[in-house]
Amino acid sequence: MSQQAQSRAGVREELDAALAALPALARAIGEDAAAREARRELPFEGFTLFRRSGLGKLRLPVEWGGLGGSLEDVFHVISTLAAHESNVAHALRIHFDLTEALLLSPRTPFNELQIRRVADGAIFGGASTEAGTSRPGEITTQLRREGDHYRLTGRKYYSTGTAFSDYARLNVQDENGEPVSAIVPVKREGFGVIDDWDGMGQRMTASGSLEFDDLLVHADEITPRVQTTLVGRHGGALRQLHLVAVAAGIVRNVVADAKRYVLRHGRPVLHSPAPSAREDAFIQQVVGELTAHSHAIDALIGDNARELERSARAIRNGAADADALVLEGALATARTQLVVSKLALYAAERMFEAGGASATSRAHNFDRHWRNLRTIFSHNPLLHKSRVLGDYELNGVTTHLTEGRVF
Repeated sequence: MSQQAQSRAGVREELDAALAALPALARAIGEDAAAREARRELPFEGFTLFRRSGLGKLRLPVEWGGLGGSLEDVFHVISTLAAHESNVAHALRIHFDLTEALLLSPRTPFNELQIRRVADGAIFGGASTEAGTSRPGEITTQLRREGDHYRLTGRKYYSTGTAFSDYARLNVQDENGEPVSAIVPVKREGFGVIDDWDGMGQRMTASGSLEFDDLLVHADEITPRVQTTLVGRHGGALRQLHLVAVAAGIVRNVVADAKRYVLRHGRPVLHSPAPSAREDAFIQQVVGELTAHSHAIDALIGDNARELERSARAIRNGAADADALVLEGALATARTQLVVSKLALYAAERMFEAGGASATSRAHNFDRHWRNLRTIFSHNPLLHKSRVLGDYELNGVTTHLTEGRVF
C-alpha cells in the first residue's frame, strides 16, 4: 500500500472510530435524562463528554484538522444524540451551522481563526434574535466604536447552547447599521448568560437571554453577514434540518420508552384475552406503528441530508448548477419538515395507547416527548412553509426560498 493510501486509510479509521463510539457516547450523555428534564438540570456534563469525543470537528476536512465527515454523518450524530438527550443535540445547532459556513466560505483570516478553534475542540453558540421587536428576526443591537475597537450593550434571546459553549456568534449591526457577525469568547467580561428560557419543551437547551454590558469587541472579531449568498441559503436549510434531526431522535426515544414501558410495567387491557401486555394485539399494533413512523422519519432525513451534501459540494467546487441545487435543498428540507412534524407529533401522542392511564405518571415523564416536539416545530410557521411550497409549484415563486432564513 502506498504512503498516500495508508494516510487515507488512517483518516477514514479516525472518522469510523468516532462514529462507532457514538452510541456509547449518546447513552452516557442521556443517562437519567428524563429525571434531569423534570428537575430542569442543564446538561453541562453532557457537553463535557461531547467535547472529548472530537465530534465537534466532524464536518471539517481532514487537511484542516477535522474528521472529514459528510452531512449524512452530521445528522446521524444529531439524531443519535437526540434519541437519548434531545437538549444536547438541539444545543449544537449553531456550532454545526458555523462549521458548515466555515467549510464553504472563503479562507479569510477571520475564518482561519474559527477553523483552528473548531479543530482544537472549541464549541460555538451565540444568538441572533431579540425579544420585543415588531417581528422575529429584526436586529437592533448595535456596535459602538471606541477607538480601534468596539463596545456592545444590549440583549439577545434564543441563545441556544451558548451557556455550554466557548465562543458565541452574535448577529448585530455595525456602527453604520450594516449587518455583521461578531465572534467573542463567552467568558469575556461584560458577556452575561441568563438562564431565563421558560418554554414548555427543550427546557435544558439554555435558550434564554444574553446580556451585554459594555462588552469589548475587537475589530478583527467582526465579519460582514449576508444571508442571500449560496452559503447563506444552504445554511438556512441546514439549520432547519438540524431541528428535524433532533425530532427524529425524539421519536426514536418515544419508541424506546414505549417498548420499555410495555415490557417492564405494562398490563393487557381489561377485556384482552392476552396473558401479558407484550402479547396484547392492540399494544403490539401501537408499538409497530411507532416503529414505522420512526423508520419513515429517519429515511426522509437521510435522503434530505444527501440532497444538502450535493449542494454543499457544488458550492465548494463552484459548480455551474450550485444555485439550482441549493434551491432543491431548500425545497427538500421544507417538505421533510412538514411531513416529519405530522409523523412525529402523532407518535408522541400515540405512544400513550400502549400504556393507558398509568403511562401518564410524572415518574415516567413521557409527556416531555410531545412538549419537546411541539416546541421544535414551533420555531418557524409550518403553514408558511406549505404555502411557499405551493406557490413555487403553481407559480415558480422562489422569494422566501432564497432568503437564507427559514428554508
